[in-house]
Formats: sequence, C-alpha cells, structure tokens
Amino acid sequence: MDIPILTLDGPSGAGKGTVSRLIAQKLGWHYLDSGAIYRALALEITEKNVADAGIAEIVEVALAMDLVFECGEDRLVKLNGQDITDLLGLESTGNMASKIAAIPEVRAALLQKQHDFKQAPGLVADGRDMGTVVFPEACYKVFLTASALTRAERRYKQLKLKGIDANLSKITADIQERDQRDSERQFSPLIPAADAVYIDSSDLSIQAVVEEVLSLVR
Repeated sequence: MDIPILTLDGPSGAGKGTVSRLIAQKLGWHYLDSGAIYRALALEITEKNVADAGIAEIVEVALAMDLVFECGEDRLVKLNGQDITDLLGLESTGNMASKIAAIPEVRAALLQKQHDFKQAPGLVADGRDMGTVVFPEACYKVFLTASALTRAERRYKQLKLKGIDANLSKITADIQERDQRDSERQFSPLIPAADAVYIDSSDLSIQAVVEEVLSLVR
C-alpha cells in the first residue's frame, strides 16, 4: 500500500511545527519534526564535547541517538530516554543545528532515521528539505514561510512568556543569518519543491493555515 505523505517545509518560525502537529492529529497520521532531529544532535554533540571535533565523531553520535517523538496536546521529544523538549527551542541549539545540517555526511546519517517515520496510515513531515530531498515522492507538499520580522516577533513573544530574557533585534539578525546559511548551503538548501504549494503565514492565523493545508489533502 502506498502510504500518503504531506511535507511542510520552510524557515524557522513560520509555524510549521504547530501546523504540522495539528494536521497530524486531525488526520490521525504519524508526525516527523525533522528539525528536532538536528536540534537533538546539536544538544548531544555539545553535551559530549564533540561539537568542534571531526565529522566522523559527529556522525558516530548521530547514528547512536535514540530519539522518540510523542505528539499529543503538546510536543514531547525524548533523547536517550531524557525529555529534551524545552532545550530544543534555545537559540544556541538552533544555530548549532543549522551549522551541522550543512554537513553532507551528517544529513546522510540522519536520512534513514527520517525515512523510518513513514508508516501507515500516513505521515506529516515538517522540515526544510522534506519535499525536495527526504520525501520527494510525497503526494502533498507545502512551503510555509513568513517575513523575518514576523518570525522574530513570534519567537520573542514565546521567550518572554517563558520568562526568558530576549532581544528582538538580535533574534531578527539571527533568523536572517540562519535563512541565508540554510538557503545558500550546497547540500539540501532551503528552497520550495517545484510542486509545492507556497503559503505566507505573516498575516494568517494558525487555524487559517491549517484549514488551507487540509484543503489540499481533502
């Protein structure tokens, strides 16, 4: 049986995670947050002090990771049995993840882990290259984006709600730098798939985006 796949690609802060989880729940499909895989690896290599080591050491850590997603009302991510959900959202984690994601050997090592999430009755895959590289055969593809300022403001509000001190200008600059690095990297750059539906969420509510994406599947 051909298992249906919906891919949602786009930059950080566009709302992919929230939209993807809501859609997976509504459809009863499995959920893959590929960005969390790279962020988890970023945490793991930092913890093991191999972030500045050679590529071989980083790949070895990547292959050994035991990562579990629990997608209920709130996302829960466990790395080697430990809840790392809150740590995944740190700016330092995101920046490190973006850097290691540009390494071809690391992407190859994590590719099979992502393929393993393709299970019946279907999969909603959220990331940066889901529709172009990881699941090019997907029958439904969306590229979800928003302006850098909009995404920075969303991130700023999230951090403030958690009581974390934040600087909007710095967050905006970090997002713009990450966007440029992700879109210009040689391997698996952040670009829309040729057959993806392009959605700008700058002026849309989460529910509006969810309905627009669901209309494609239905």
